[in-house]
Amino acid sequence: MTHYLVLTVIADDREGIVEQIAQTVSQHGGNWMESSMARLAGKFAGILLVEIEPAKQAELEEHLAALSTQGIKITVEKSTPSHEPEAKISCIEIVANDRPGIVGEISTLLASHNVSLISLETFCESTPMSAGMMFYAHSYLQLPEAMKEEQLTAILESLSDDLMVEIVDA
Repeated sequence: MTHYLVLTVIADDREGIVEQIAQTVSQHGGNWMESSMARLAGKFAGILLVEIEPAKQAELEEHLAALSTQGIKITVEKSTPSHEPEAKISCIEIVANDRPGIVGEISTLLASHNVSLISLETFCESTPMSAGMMFYAHSYLQLPEAMKEEQLTAILESLSDDLMVEIVDA
């Protein structure tokens, strides 16, 4: 039976971090299944899923831990693949004037309507014609069976007059 490991990675950003992790995983018989990685304020951060044979898992974990001597901190959590039935996934983009708490407001509203967050990417950018900042979000969401995308848009746009939601092709 194959084991699955979720790795979280943090390091000072520099070239070669992904290469070092990928080589370590590969050299110890692991299979890099999926990942999400980014540079944030001078740090490299990532999360990835690795598939590994049980007999090779301990050695892989040992060598991943050894990367800390090179400034790469990796946390390993055992996982099992999800066997959820196929569900409708919606991809949305949100644009609004930035303000403290906007991610909390959006996530609270989604949770209160039983919308599950699959992934979320956000960033802020100054607007060209004013001194304000704009908030941008790109997200994949799993909607409850009875909810339509139009309802989701209306729910999110109810947060504020300046918040715009666009459903995009996944």
